[in-house]
Amino acid sequence: MLRITELRLPLDHREDALHPAILARLGLRDAELASFSIFKRSYDARKKTAIVLIYTVDCELAVDESAVLARFAGDAHVRATPDTNYKFVGRAADGFFEGASARQRPVVVGFGPCGIFAALILAQMGLRPIVLERGKPVRERTKDTWGLWRQGKLDPESNVQFGEGGAGTFSDGKLWSQISDPRHLTRKVLAEFVKAGAPDEILYVAKPHIGTFRLVSMVEKMRADIVALGGEIRFEQRVVDVLIDGKGDQKQVRGLTLASGEQLRSDHVVLALGHSARDTFAMLHERGVRMDAKPFSIGYRIEHPQGLIDRARFGPNAGNEILGAADYKLVHHASNGRSVYSFCMCPGGTVVAATSEENRVVTNGMSQYSRNERNANAGIVVGIDPQDYRQDGKRDGIVNPLDGIAFQRFWESRAYELGGGGYLAPGALVGDFVKRQRSSAFGDVQPSYKPGVHLTDLQEKGRGSLPEYALDAIREALPAFERQIKGFSLPDAVLTGVETRTSSPLRIPRGKDYQSLNVRGLYPAGEGAGYAGGIMSAGVDGIEVAEALGAAILAS
Repeated sequence: MLRITELRLPLDHREDALHPAILARLGLRDAELASFSIFKRSYDARKKTAIVLIYTVDCELAVDESAVLARFAGDAHVRATPDTNYKFVGRAADGFFEGASARQRPVVVGFGPCGIFAALILAQMGLRPIVLERGKPVRERTKDTWGLWRQGKLDPESNVQFGEGGAGTFSDGKLWSQISDPRHLTRKVLAEFVKAGAPDEILYVAKPHIGTFRLVSMVEKMRADIVALGGEIRFEQRVVDVLIDGKGDQKQVRGLTLASGEQLRSDHVVLALGHSARDTFAMLHERGVRMDAKPFSIGYRIEHPQGLIDRARFGPNAGNEILGAADYKLVHHASNGRSVYSFCMCPGGTVVAATSEENRVVTNGMSQYSRNERNANAGIVVGIDPQDYRQDGKRDGIVNPLDGIAFQRFWESRAYELGGGGYLAPGALVGDFVKRQRSSAFGDVQPSYKPGVHLTDLQEKGRGSLPEYALDAIREALPAFERQIKGFSLPDAVLTGVETRTSSPLRIPRGKDYQSLNVRGLYPAGEGAGYAGGIMSAGVDGIEVAEALGAAILAS
């Protein structure tokens, strides 16, 4: 196969235009092109009146491929198609866990994107993983989540953060990432999603997404595949302790204790916790598992009419079916030294209640596959580092890795207070926020957050919804973003607080073998451990951790 990249065609090109474009690019006759397939399709919208589609295509030739490649030597956009097929590091023989010297099965803690792919790869290798998920199966979890959104009733163990599918289930379902991927592991993630019921288009569109409703059935299918391969999924199983032998940096994990009192023995444990497993982080810290404080970001969700964003990005081509609902990515470096940026932009979506703890308010964004809701939303967040949130009052030195959690909790509790209780979120209109005044009535933009938004003064002195440096930076950034997206500082646009869980506030450091630096057999993984940020990167990290763990078991 031969691959062509940067094949550019007009947005309104004919359906059969790719075939002659490939022939022209390669200088071939019709009979010399046996077939082709689209590997990737993106667009260039820098010139709104002349948007261009950009294709990467794989071609099968009816002539000598090497001769054609020789003609294009030095052309970076015509080359041999790379092998993107996934290759396992090994497989267990039949009876691997049986007999007098039976081995302990690996355990995966957490069944979000990272845990799902770690368990799936281990199962496909014949290693029969045991998965422990503190929350409920995805359909039961969905009912509990709607209970918070519609009735203001929170289940601390079954919500947006906890349960089958992880936090990514109630999100935009974005399936792209900027991670380096020399082994094409993202292709493995996408292929497994398609096998589980995702549309084929996610294999080739530049920014694939799925949406919550489709993710639910896909997660169930992947669970069934793991079980069929010998894996075991155990729901409502909260880990309350980790069993460790040894001292110093020579410790070895030996198993886990569950809330029920049951002890599960294993020398190989994947920690795919997610960024909100705060009680588990505290337990691991108490047990001496090394962890470090890390930067994260805080801010609000902002909502605009989706049509405004479409027109700003696509001009007269707004509404085009191929382009879909427009997204954006914005950054502003504020005069106080802080960076403000858009985060987890959800075209045609809704703002959702994402707390996992009582009497706290947390926001996030979500879209369905159709992305046809009235509003666009995104996080507008400010970067902070451990020195900003340290709790001991010092100005230098090592920060307690749990300090970020205390910082998040403080502002989440403040948001609950400003919202007036009942998990209502505090909000303000952009025009009022920039002018430092209280909002009293919504304009043309109606907020989508449920249970509801209580308009207030997000910047009241001594009772603000974020630290002063964050408020100052966001207030400066909003008009600045207007220069990039016309209408962004729309006075009626709505800010909803607070967004605190942009990423994990800590990292559990690991070595090149993916094991904890001071506890052998413990494999920190995914977003909660500080190694991913979204469905795709979490899935890839789960694959890599499973490969390392699987290779260690097979070599034992």
